[in-house]
Amino acid sequence: MYQVIGGVKSRGFRVIWALEEMGLDFEVLDAKPHSPEVKTANPLGKIPALKVGEDYLTDSSAILTFLADKHDALTYPAGTIERAKQDALLHQILDELDAVLWMAARHSFILPEEMRVPAVKDSLKQEYLRNAARLADRLEGPFVMGDKMTISDIVLTHCLNWAHVARFPAPDQRLVDYAKTMRSRDAFQRALKR
Repeated sequence: MYQVIGGVKSRGFRVIWALEEMGLDFEVLDAKPHSPEVKTANPLGKIPALKVGEDYLTDSSAILTFLADKHDALTYPAGTIERAKQDALLHQILDELDAVLWMAARHSFILPEEMRVPAVKDSLKQEYLRNAARLADRLEGPFVMGDKMTISDIVLTHCLNWAHVARFPAPDQRLVDYAKTMRSRDAFQRALKR
């Protein structure tokens, strides 16, 4: 059984949702960043982490890739053109949405107050909208890569939800509709209840 360290109000949600989609057994240790439980799993104090046997994996995208490859789910096979496209899309989402949202969070409540630059958030919101529009143009079907759900869908949906909670402007309507459909998935709903 897997153990996810980090709860649904963090990037840990990505891992929890993927595990629900895959129908795997797991438990959640809803620990906060830098807590003793988290530092056991990740000396940097960051969440999520995934306990696999006696080992710990860190970074949500690395964990998702591991789980997808290990269980042959939510991914295209390694070494295929489709997988290369999936990986490129995942990195685009991380670079262009996740990083922008993380920078806004840092300047909202993570950095010490004297280091925050609240005015930067306006430019980040505009960058988010521009980057989200480019991702909307890449939608190929019900999922971001067409007919097959991949880990890229999990990360994209998480970022869209994060942006909504952070009161970023609504993205392109295609992404609004996409996120609504993704949130209606049974596995997504089960993950929320963890």
